[in-house]
Amino acid sequence: MSGIFGALGIAGTGLTVHRKWLDAASDNIANINNVTSTSNDAFQARYILAQAVDYGRGTEGVQVGGAALSGKREGKTVYEPDHPLADERGNVRYPDINLGDQMGNLIMAQRGYQANLAVVDRAREAYQSALQLGKG
Repeated sequence: MSGIFGALGIAGTGLTVHRKWLDAASDNIANINNVTSTSNDAFQARYILAQAVDYGRGTEGVQVGGAALSGKREGKTVYEPDHPLADERGNVRYPDINLGDQMGNLIMAQRGYQANLAVVDRAREAYQSALQLGKG
């Protein structure tokens, strides 16, 4: 890719990755208070793995390489004897998700999305200006 269309393509790949990152962080925050019994696994935070496309050439952008779970299936055990899911000792299980970390991820993903969107807007403006030059 080159020129304006290359910028659009690369920024488009960045938009996709940052949107997936936003989705994952939002999902993690939405499930931060999910309760389960101690016999079940707690909700696990999901993280998006980004990878460069054709790394080294710098011309193809980025893509989602997959998603990873936090691996903290045991979550946090909390004593809530009145909860309907409490075990015989009065414990339930919550996800081990740090709200501050997730909010930080959400802000970074949002800013990355906005930056890529700004590139798309500037490329579109440059393309429209080029078309106006041709009209004479």
